[in-house]
Amino acid sequence: MMPVLAGSAVVRVSLAPVDFRLGLDGLSLRAQAVAGASVFSDVFVFFNRGLDKVKILRYDRHGFWLCYQRLARGRFVLPGSAVLDAVELGLLLEGIDLSVRRLAPVVAQRLA
Repeated sequence: MMPVLAGSAVVRVSLAPVDFRLGLDGLSLRAQAVAGASVFSDVFVFFNRGLDKVKILRYDRHGFWLCYQRLARGRFVLPGSAVLDAVELGLLLEGIDLSVRRLAPVVAQRLA
């Protein structure tokens, strides 16, 4: 996991494609307009139209972080939800489709 995401609680994903010519200022304005949340508390994830590039915007006490990843092969799979946690973001960046749930939920039972 990237150190910029350590300790982050809420990850907001823009499900609409974003123009990747936007920098820190443009993406922060887009994040405020779309999410209606504070840019200073959440992590924002933006994908391009081809789904082979991703930009992650986060603010820490020193300023903004802008992380950029471009895939050599393949495409990212957009999540079904616009709100993720840091673990799900890590899985998404590894190329795992979050809509596929392979494991059944385990229900704890009390043994008598």
